[in-house]
Amino acid sequence: MSETKVIKLGLIGDHIGQSRFSAAMDLLCREHGLTLDFTPIDTGDMPEFNFDETLDELIAKGWTGVTITHPHKNKARARAADGMISEVAHLPASNLLTFHPEIRGFNTDYTGFIGAWKTEMGNAIPGQVAVAGAGGVAGAIVPALVELGATDIAVWDPARGVAARLAEAVDGPVRAILMSDAPAVISDADGLVNASALGMGDDRRSAFPIETIGSQAWAFDAVYTPTRTTFLRAAASRGLTTVSGFDLFRHMILGSFEAYSGARPNKEKMLPLIDALRPD
Repeated sequence: MSETKVIKLGLIGDHIGQSRFSAAMDLLCREHGLTLDFTPIDTGDMPEFNFDETLDELIAKGWTGVTITHPHKNKARARAADGMISEVAHLPASNLLTFHPEIRGFNTDYTGFIGAWKTEMGNAIPGQVAVAGAGGVAGAIVPALVELGATDIAVWDPARGVAARLAEAVDGPVRAILMSDAPAVISDADGLVNASALGMGDDRRSAFPIETIGSQAWAFDAVYTPTRTTFLRAAASRGLTTVSGFDLFRHMILGSFEAYSGARPNKEKMLPLIDALRPD
């Protein structure tokens, strides 16, 4: 009898205790006759955490690869360097690295958002978009919006210079604005995107003031725990079409599994199974 193939991986990020990633990967592994060996690396309480040294240790231990979340996605992209796969080589962030025979970088946030958009929004064009947050996940969402045909993308971030660096890194109609200019941009937008950590876990804040939501057509929140954040609930109650972080997560998991295993999962079969992991 042949041995079951083991996929050894983990998740690196701050405060990842509520993540559904390992449960979803285990589901796909079992459906495909594979064994998952998973180790979380929560860096939220590790002020001395060194990303590159940790990767070197994981490679030495024979890991298949690792998934990366906030706030390490830009570091992952830097480590991947020229090893990014061609489809996402233009992106400023990476959320998944495989190690053998060499480091390869992926961004399944990017492909996951495009998959979620097409599933939930069909052939709709994003139009003018206001984006709160310019960190790692924005480095996937903003280029995905460009790919989907957005006509104007205005991005802001409380960290000095972050939005400007993102706008410079992305080829397309992307501009960095001051937070003080956000209200005017929000009122003119067709879509609103929360690419910040606001609303995650027990945080009930909204990246967009509730009173500014209502004139737009759609809203997306990268946060998926909880699924119906304060922001998305307000958007839905005011008639906007909403796309949740869990919608992205479902498609991101499919791409992540394929990157680690080399096997392409059946989307129609697996998406309903992943739905069972929906946080709320």
